[in-house]
Amino acid sequence: MAVKWTGGHSSSVLCLNVNMEGLVASGAERGELTLWDGGGVPAGQLQLPKADDVTSVVFSPHHPTRLYTSHGETVSLLDVRSLKEPVERFHMNEEEINCLSVNETESFLAAADDSGAIKIIDLENKKVSRSLRHSNICSSVVFRPQRPQSLVSCGLDMQVMLWNLQKARPLWTTNLQECETVEDSPQSAGQFFNPPLAHSLSVASCGNIFGCGAQDGKVRIFRVIGVKFERELEFQGHSLGVSQVLFMPEADWLLTGGNDGKVLLWDVSSDIGKKQKSPAKSLQRRKAQAPASTRKDGKLNKVASNEHAGVLPKLTIEHGEKVNWISCAEIKGSKRVLVADQSSSVSVYPLPEP
Repeated sequence: MAVKWTGGHSSSVLCLNVNMEGLVASGAERGELTLWDGGGVPAGQLQLPKADDVTSVVFSPHHPTRLYTSHGETVSLLDVRSLKEPVERFHMNEEEINCLSVNETESFLAAADDSGAIKIIDLENKKVSRSLRHSNICSSVVFRPQRPQSLVSCGLDMQVMLWNLQKARPLWTTNLQECETVEDSPQSAGQFFNPPLAHSLSVASCGNIFGCGAQDGKVRIFRVIGVKFERELEFQGHSLGVSQVLFMPEADWLLTGGNDGKVLLWDVSSDIGKKQKSPAKSLQRRKAQAPASTRKDGKLNKVASNEHAGVLPKLTIEHGEKVNWISCAEIKGSKRVLVADQSSSVSVYPLPEP
């Protein structure tokens, strides 16, 4: 049964994040921001200006008191010790921001928005250092652990992209729809009606493995190799769109949340290992040695999903409400998954130990 954290919001909770000391931040519609202690008691509340929806909250990786939050087209830096006026404001995006990510050295902040733009803000010089772009709404952007100049993004253009901050163009791009073939999926005929719009990304702590959740209910796991990435694994995670994916720290355990009201826990470590030894991989390697002019980025990433039909969740949580965001926290010595949905409360479920 879920424990409900109540009293922090009056409208739908849209985003969550946890700092290294276990303090939880939640953002909601109409500019509401709340801090929670590990017991689920509100420890601070702020009403952000203009009552724009709070769409993303991210704690600094180094300073647990610094919280970056997006509301409308603005990013505000807050000091959680004194939730008052923002310490700093960045107004670099032209449309509503959907996702924030701060790199490990806290030198850059990425803000992805509805125009498809990803503004890279140099936090030392307080200015935009790069503007990256998708052709449709950019739904998720994440810096890779251990690689402060590298990030991945995805959007409603069905593109997943790998970037390096020294270049304005992506190093590698995969179109999720172009990856589909008739052999890949018995649902291919329905792809036109349920395209794989990409909603969420999460990078594992190793920095080389990342997961993507899409509107077609599938979860895709990719491995970064140099300046490109390959699809390692694909499985049907949910009966409706996958709104959230989250790699748990220090484990190949992946949490997914869906529009079907389910939260699922997956152990993908053994399946990723199998994929490494498959003959398809060596064939891909041979193809990849062809001159770049003879192949399109991402077209070589086809992996038959049938071989992974046996990927089953370790844990199924029947949450019952469309999932807006999931996060993971250690509370009273054990791991918990925090779930934000259409309601004004945060749900907390226990997780098994890896």
